[in-house]
Amino acid sequence: MRIIVSLTDNRPDAWIAGLQAELPDAEIEVWQSGAAPADHAVVWVPPQQLLDEQPQLKGLFNIGAGVDALLKLRVPPTTKIVRLDDAGMSVQMAEYVCHTLIRHFREFDVYEAEAREGRWSFRKPRQRRDFPVGVMGLGVLGERVARAVAHFEFPVLGWSRSPRQLDGVRTFAGESQFDEFLASTRVLVNLLPLTHETRGILNRDTLGRLLPGGYLISIARGGHLVEEHLVPLLDAGKLAGATLDVFQTEPLPADHPFWRHPKITVTPHASARTLRDESVAQIAGKIRALAQGQPISGVVDRDKGY
Repeated sequence: MRIIVSLTDNRPDAWIAGLQAELPDAEIEVWQSGAAPADHAVVWVPPQQLLDEQPQLKGLFNIGAGVDALLKLRVPPTTKIVRLDDAGMSVQMAEYVCHTLIRHFREFDVYEAEAREGRWSFRKPRQRRDFPVGVMGLGVLGERVARAVAHFEFPVLGWSRSPRQLDGVRTFAGESQFDEFLASTRVLVNLLPLTHETRGILNRDTLGRLLPGGYLISIARGGHLVEEHLVPLLDAGKLAGATLDVFQTEPLPADHPFWRHPKITVTPHASARTLRDESVAQIAGKIRALAQGQPISGVVDRDKGY
């Protein structure tokens, strides 16, 4: 078996060493133009040239959960695009969302600002029932986030393209129930895949339909948010605030207004990072399964975009 590795902006050495330990009989090397035909490729934002030169690939294994960059390329129709199922990212997402939610709900951001001014004050306690949390996207990551939020006894809602059932979560599905989902949500968490249908889904119309004092937690892809719509909603008081981890341009430009807005918290695409050891074990396991003719999880439906 022959495996090539192409990881833009990532050092490949540790990935190759890990894969070699898991698949000792495989020939694994960094992809270079003109390389011999391979059975599989492990990639992150690979160049089109790799796919043009390797049309026989059986599997194209992405080292992240999001595959929108791969779907922009001309991938041979016989090549399976395979995303990570989790590999340690869902618990990180859950930590990030719960931290952000509780910081907003308990007004710790206000306490921090007052502490910097040497002010001692108290805030009136809020009721969890008044802060329903809506999770957009109920895949592996979204489900873990929804369950974690429910643990803190907030009302939890979930919206997905197709119907899902989760204990303790009020679920909505499809376009027909989208408005009702938004109108029942105060804190909106976006974990949707980025597809043609979901690009720009966070805009003045959808965000304006949240309950008064709405709050946005955006941690999926920057392309979901129409960035120029957010600041006017905040300045008009239609949203109470936003925590943003993903952006249309990354790194976020130094002159971007999000850096300086008092109601926006910016983090540098850090809500969940790929854990290499877990990812290597998962990818190797799927490669072994394919070699034995077994089905695997995480194969991307190109029509759906995830």
